[in-house]
Amino acid sequence: MKFRSLAALAALVTFAACNQPPEPPTAEVAEERSAEVTAAVEAQRARFEAAPPVSEADRNTAYQFEFAGLWTDRLPMTAFEGEVVLVVNTASRCGFTPQYEGLQAIYNEYQARGFEIVGVPANNFNGQEPGSAEEIQEFCTLNYGVTFPMAAKTDVIGEARHPFYAWAETQLGESAVPGWNFHKLLIGRDGRLIAAFGSRSEPTSAEIRAAIEAALAAPASATPTSLPQ
Repeated sequence: MKFRSLAALAALVTFAACNQPPEPPTAEVAEERSAEVTAAVEAQRARFEAAPPVSEADRNTAYQFEFAGLWTDRLPMTAFEGEVVLVVNTASRCGFTPQYEGLQAIYNEYQARGFEIVGVPANNFNGQEPGSAEEIQEFCTLNYGVTFPMAAKTDVIGEARHPFYAWAETQLGESAVPGWNFHKLLIGRDGRLIAAFGSRSEPTSAEIRAAIEAALAAPASATPTSLPQ
């Protein structure tokens, strides 16, 4: 088996064994999470239906792309114009899967300031996202209470990768290409890529928080070109 990088090999060695599934939530917690997700999905569906056509978006921005949705029919990136977006390829059976918790935490913290997350389930790395759409939905909802937008299962590497990921590589080079699950791409308010973060970068880390804060502080026409040190 060939690996894209030493980082991918290290990830496999350290994390290939799947985590034990999280403890199932109590019936009360499961019901609460289900209600929260239902409300979030309804709001997302209305927002996505009202989004401008991606065909009219600037070809130099992420707004030109659309994903199929996990719990909505479509997920057009034009719905996030003027916002900061973190795109993360996810998996349900990976050692990094607990990062869902951190992703939801920063989503709750920054969403009101114009921050979004797009989760992109992918089965490209050691087959760690084998489930159906329904199984992925249930996993995210019950175990982590995920309310941020989720794409349908999507290829993020290889010849069949989604065009967004091909474009991302043209913008940031090799660093934009996922080497494993939970690779992160940060998009500024102007729709341009700012930075990429590897799987080991925790969503709540100081590095990612600083990048989000800087991007949120920038006007849509002036996304920061360098990250705070």
